[in-house]
Amino acid sequence: MAFILWIIAVILVVSGIFALIRKQMLWGIVLIVVGLLVGPGGTSIFG
Repeated sequence: MAFILWIIAVILVVSGIFALIRKQMLWGIVLIVVGLLVGPGGTSIFG
């Protein structure tokens, strides 16, 4: 389960970075923050 969450977190953060590059600041920041929250390295919202 932790591995799946890590993969999802990486995808969210990378998507957020690409959104920032495309000048979609709010969407990019939201994706990066959610990715950091979901990832096992951060404070996971799933436990």
